[in-house]
Amino acid sequence: MNIPQTSFPRVVIVGGGFAGLAVARGLEAQELQVVLLDKHNYHTFQPLLYQVATGGLEPDSIAFPLRKRFNDIKNYYFRLAEVIRVDSEKKDLETSIGPIAYDFLVIATGSTTNFFGNSTIKKHAMEMKFVPQALNIRSLILENFEAALLETDLDKRRALMNFVIVGGGPTGVELAGALAEMKKGILPKDYPDLDIRQMKINLIQGADKILKGMSEQASQKSEDFLVKLGVDVWKDVRVLNYDGETVTTDSEDHFKAQTVIWAAGVKGNIVQGLDNMCVVPQTSRIKVDAYNKVVGYDAVFAIGDVACMKTKVYEHGHPMMAQPAIQQGKLLAQNIIASLKEKKLKPFTYNDKGSMATIGRNKAVVDLPKFRFQGVFAWFVWMFVHLFSLIGFRNKAVVFMNWVYNYIFFDRETRLIIRPYKNKNKYSFEEEHV
Repeated sequence: MNIPQTSFPRVVIVGGGFAGLAVARGLEAQELQVVLLDKHNYHTFQPLLYQVATGGLEPDSIAFPLRKRFNDIKNYYFRLAEVIRVDSEKKDLETSIGPIAYDFLVIATGSTTNFFGNSTIKKHAMEMKFVPQALNIRSLILENFEAALLETDLDKRRALMNFVIVGGGPTGVELAGALAEMKKGILPKDYPDLDIRQMKINLIQGADKILKGMSEQASQKSEDFLVKLGVDVWKDVRVLNYDGETVTTDSEDHFKAQTVIWAAGVKGNIVQGLDNMCVVPQTSRIKVDAYNKVVGYDAVFAIGDVACMKTKVYEHGHPMMAQPAIQQGKLLAQNIIASLKEKKLKPFTYNDKGSMATIGRNKAVVDLPKFRFQGVFAWFVWMFVHLFSLIGFRNKAVVFMNWVYNYIFFDRETRLIIRPYKNKNKYSFEEEHV
């Protein structure tokens, strides 16, 4: 990896998400060598991925170069690599660019889409965990409308304009709301010769309410918002299969659709080499103690979505969201420093700052520890929190200007098919005539 040897202890962090960045930041200005590994050279602000998928933002607005974040800090190194296996006995990490030894290993690999073992759904449905996947969804949505313009078979045209979102959590709800706003104010202008009224947006939730992790009030209000926008909300319905043409459920309702977006669950993105006894099979999360140390291992830690710290309040581990990841990362940095100074470590206690979700223009729900509110004010709070949480002044400025423009003109300028997702041969003439 061409990383210099040093007398300082080496901390290797796997993953540049919310958790990985938090622990890396906390170790600044310490007598340590910090090595950050990630398969992407940027940090992604995942809560706004759905806006990339629906043409509201360009990907570089929600991504920040990892090298830029630490390029002025001594003894910090970033390597673009995929981790293959950890060898805890040798304190060595095998990666796609070679091995690296560590004194402390922090696993912050986040989560990946959980298809619950259904390989057919995994093959045909779209997922949205990374920027390339969001761009795939954006291209597919627009390509389907282009294809619908040419389709003479009414059933096939309806299937091209039928969108099924599986999962009624924040991702599914926000994506459904964004698509509904496109149907209302944008697509009729882009496709005046297409009957956009035939477009259907279906949100399928296996539980008896959407936004299950939020209050009853927030759940009901968000459903009211979606229904008012024209979204068909299906509750207590479980998707059994999707073969690329038909969505099969456990009810009498089946859907002919060319676009199915899977937002029904995530699981930990574990690193190979750990004992199976320290991994929770159902969620693929790594068991950790109160200090985020992997159970049964020394100097190996797991934080964020991939970590499962069971408590009385969180019997299945903390929520797989940004705030627990950030808080665990900050505390782990303090505990690594404390352990080097042979001081007492501090156990992790999650400070729940609340939850929120936006359904569309002037529509959002916010659950704070002491207050709950919905509507316009909640929407402004949601925007402020997400804008403030972005990394980099440029990203904050670009996103803010995009939101202002979109709000004033009710438009989304970035609905571009930059890289086609399907029927790629149809677009090959672009390369031939360069």
